Amino acid sequence: MKRSGNFSVELVKPQLVFSAAHFITFRTGAGEEICESLHGHNYAVRCTVWGELNEEGYVIDFIALRDGLAEIVHDLDHKVLLAGSHPRIAVRQENGEIVAEYQGDRWVFPENNCRILPVSNTTAELLAMYISEKLVQRLSEHLRSASRISVGVDENGGQWGNFETVLNGANS
Repeated sequence: MKRSGNFSVELVKPQLVFSAAHFITFRTGAGEEICESLHGHNYAVRCTVWGELNEEGYVIDFIALRDGLAEIVHDLDHKVLLAGSHPRIAVRQENGEIVAEYQGDRWVFPENNCRILPVSNTTAELLAMYISEKLVQRLSEHLRSASRISVGVDENGGQWGNFETVLNGANS
């Protein structure tokens, strides 16, 4: 009997959480741009990896996946997350501080309390993309038999932003 199907592993761990502050901009239905007040979340992160089984019989080593993800999550914990490529929020380093400016508002933070991310907004979806990209870079050797990876970021107990990457050269 010939079988067909896909293999995947999913990692959801209580230690894959981080607390961080952020603010986003968005447009209302009337086209008005709103900038949220600075606020924080207790984010949770999950990851799914799809692929062929390797010679040991698994898609990816759970420990490598857990530890790689934990390092990225830990780097974001207790930080102010700022969008480094937002079209209207200027973010710069100045004398050991990070200054963010948007339409007359100005925030100043100690540099070591911030993470300037290469995203256009610090939404859950874009945080998931950032974490996914860092994870793929960090675990490239462990992802040789993987075809896809999905990272989810929960910002409010059931509000998940997800990003899925199709890995180059892999069989999907």
